[in-house]
Amino acid sequence: MKFLFDSHALVWFLKGDERFPRLLRRRLESEDTQFVISAACVWEMATKVRRGKWPEAGPVLDNLTAVLASSIYTPLPISIEHARVAGLFAWRHQDPFDRILAAQSQIETITLVTADPVFRDFGTAVMW
Repeated sequence: MKFLFDSHALVWFLKGDERFPRLLRRRLESEDTQFVISAACVWEMATKVRRGKWPEAGPVLDNLTAVLASSIYTPLPISIEHARVAGLFAWRHQDPFDRILAAQSQIETITLVTADPVFRDFGTAVMW
């Protein structure tokens, strides 16, 4: 099964942070799980690290090439269709990173791993 990470979930998962639920970690670490990392997550992390708003994401960014070299992690670029759908959402939430992730989750039919309840407001498949 494939799972798309929201930015905070990716950082917490990779760092082994206690904020990532233990039961969910066990479920995701099964042999048949494929993790998808959106370019939007990397963009968001890099932006927030640069601005000094999320220093804990810095080590994840520094190690991202090694993470993506693993066969269980798949990068997901932002396509024209992702951008079109994200821009057309009637959803009031203005965060462009969240809008892209929601569009990617829906278009690619991948469950989004996130603690952010805002994604449930417009039908994105969410786990957490």
